[in-house]
Amino acid sequence: MVQISRRQSLGLGLGAGLSATMLGGRNEAQAAAPKVTFTLLLVNDIYKMSDTKGRGGFAKLAAIVKAERARGVPVLFCHAGDTFSPSLMSGFDQGAHIIELTNMVKPDVFVPGNHEFDFGKDIYLKRMGEANFPFFGANIRQADGSPVPKMKDSAIFDLGPVKVGVVGLALAETARISSPGDLKFLPELDVLKSQAADLRKQGADMIVAVAHTDRDVDNAIVRSRLADVLLTGHDHDLAITYDGKTVMVESGEDAEYVTAVDIIATVAGEGSNRKVTWSPSFRVNDTSAFDPDPEVLAVVSRYEAALSKELDVEIGTSTNALDTRSSTVRSQEAAFGNLVADAIKDSTAGDIAITNGGGIRANKEYPAGVKLTRRDILSEMPFGNTTSLVEVTGADVKAALENGVSQIDIRGGRFPQVSGLKFEVDSKAPVGSRVSNIQANGQPLDLAKRYKVATNNFMLTGGDGYVSFTKGKVLVGLTDGKLMANEVMSYVRKLGTVDAKVEGRIVIR
Repeated sequence: MVQISRRQSLGLGLGAGLSATMLGGRNEAQAAAPKVTFTLLLVNDIYKMSDTKGRGGFAKLAAIVKAERARGVPVLFCHAGDTFSPSLMSGFDQGAHIIELTNMVKPDVFVPGNHEFDFGKDIYLKRMGEANFPFFGANIRQADGSPVPKMKDSAIFDLGPVKVGVVGLALAETARISSPGDLKFLPELDVLKSQAADLRKQGADMIVAVAHTDRDVDNAIVRSRLADVLLTGHDHDLAITYDGKTVMVESGEDAEYVTAVDIIATVAGEGSNRKVTWSPSFRVNDTSAFDPDPEVLAVVSRYEAALSKELDVEIGTSTNALDTRSSTVRSQEAAFGNLVADAIKDSTAGDIAITNGGGIRANKEYPAGVKLTRRDILSEMPFGNTTSLVEVTGADVKAALENGVSQIDIRGGRFPQVSGLKFEVDSKAPVGSRVSNIQANGQPLDLAKRYKVATNNFMLTGGDGYVSFTKGKVLVGLTDGKLMANEVMSYVRKLGTVDAKVEGRIVIR
């Protein structure tokens, strides 16, 4: 088996059939390689318009796509989803800028990720209508079970002499973790099985699944042998595996790397005697080695200029250092998490507040004395979530906290950042029995008492496993709340000087 992940060096000994290469003659050994029949090109999980430290972004992605298409080899450019959200600009335009930029690189196959539905079904359908590239999602259906108009289940592409059947698969968990309204998401493997069989009957020589699915589902697809190649997204890994039968590729995130799968195929016989044999090789295009495409860069620069006018405004000063790294906000009390929870508790006049650490996204450290801007807050809170208030029992509060720490070992996004609460966690205890010594505003939590809990609209409907909130009386509902990021900004402006710090709200044993 050939296998590579981001955790391995890209430049040292990638193994047979693998190379970390760039286009444009930078790898002379390419000239001696067997003639490639066609290339599959993959990007996934791209949220940022611009590069970061010279890597990633739409302008560099465009440069790679153009270079790949200019090689004289048939190319199928696939996008495995997650791009409309979350980003700074999406908080203002709900992903409209992403459509303009993606139209410029024009993937041949686009499979929606869960973040395509963050702004609801209507916005998803509107954005799809603005796109000049095809959407694929064989396991997405309307409430009545019918296909979603203008979405394809699958297609057969003639790539050189090979007929390649492509099926799109969205994450079946989308309904739980995003906001797709009444759209249905069917089990990925069941749908792939029927779609692959249909494509084979239509004459497909190979099956390529383009999927926005988590790694467990990816591995199940590989084991099933239903697809010859799996191009996937969602986990943000740079990963390539090939076990001699099935290829699985993911291209990291934000177009930092764009993976090319070169297929060398031979076709023998005709009709029922037709036989296609193939073998893959892999090129990991590092965008740091490419100059940005000037046309796309001009559009990105226009959007960035508009953003700066809106965002680069100071709103307060933090006395203490703030740490929003995902490893922190998803595993322990964080000063910035306290700030967010305090802000929504203040905004809603809740008794206590619980918000998910996974909703804090900028993954950075701020020094003590930093001047906080609108850009900082929106970078941390890009999802467009709104404030909610729900009245639940103390027993439901405890259940919520137990859920929040149930994935502490893998740093799940459900980890709770809280206000008005203190509790202890035994991370080694069984799931469901980890939380103890809970205090609400200085008093022991009363399991029979009812508490007004400030949270966000995602968690209010059971998102991230917070099903106990769905049992309560909704006081500020889905259409009544205020944008969380705005409420945090207002809170920071009101304070002027922010003194948020780690103060023992969550003690992990």
